[in-house]
Amino acid sequence: MSSSPGASATTRTQEFWMGFLLAGLGAVLFSAKAIVVKFTYRYGVDALTVIGFRMMLSLPFFAAIGWFQARKARQGKLPRLTVKERLQIIFLGFIGYYLSSFLDFLGLQYISAGLERLILFLSPTFVLLISAFYLKRPIAGGQWVALGLSYLGVMFVFLQDLSFSGSNVMLGSAFVLGSAFSYSFYLIASGELIKRVGATRLVAYAMSVSAVISMVHFFGVHGLDGLRQPLPVYQLSLVHALFNTVAPTFMIMWSVARIGAPMTSQLGLLGPVSVLFLAAWLLGEPLTVLQLVGTGFALAGAVVLGRRRRA
Repeated sequence: MSSSPGASATTRTQEFWMGFLLAGLGAVLFSAKAIVVKFTYRYGVDALTVIGFRMMLSLPFFAAIGWFQARKARQGKLPRLTVKERLQIIFLGFIGYYLSSFLDFLGLQYISAGLERLILFLSPTFVLLISAFYLKRPIAGGQWVALGLSYLGVMFVFLQDLSFSGSNVMLGSAFVLGSAFSYSFYLIASGELIKRVGATRLVAYAMSVSAVISMVHFFGVHGLDGLRQPLPVYQLSLVHALFNTVAPTFMIMWSVARIGAPMTSQLGLLGPVSVLFLAAWLLGEPLTVLQLVGTGFALAGAVVLGRRRRA
């Protein structure tokens, strides 16, 4: 017996809000990595060490999940990957969590955690524009309203943060801008590939590739001596791996599977907002009236976006 239209509509609504929740929580956890990175930098490590430790400690989790997914494929429970799909996954692993993260961490050496998060507000714009011009998907009026509110908030906070930045603000900002562009391509490409591969399998495979590339880069530059770090570096890196990498990457990809890449990316606007408060609380970065006004606009944009759910 087929399900009734009412039940089907209820299921779609529940799926939307589950994706909405996953995207929001994943954005907050993922964005909080800037705080952990700033703490880690206090022990004299460089960006390559931060990403190397992050991915080294994340790899066992992604590899284990990937192994179970590959086993299902061998048993015929999942479709086998084609050569093209495997190459796409390798590419996604390179741009998504190696190149994007490396550029992001380089930028954090020069600018504040709050400013870094604000620059990443550009990601939703990149995703929407790529979707519109490359995938021929129209941008709805509600999405323009949400973006307009959010970016008005960004303008307030960005201007405020510039006054607290050092002489290398442009260099750091350029690195983070490159990170935002790279991550936007990752979201778009993964949103298309996920339809066949599946969210869990795609994340596990792509992140395992990213971890291997990151570790090759790390050991190629620092060698085994790079592992000689103070205990707090290991402790912070473990937090970084579990709560700012493994958990949010699955949340974000499960969200993409439910509500699509453009909306998931727009809900990522909640991440920079949360980091403003975390940076003020934990790092002592300034939190002013302009930043609070900007935060209000950003949250309003997220609310407008949420009202665009499909029945």
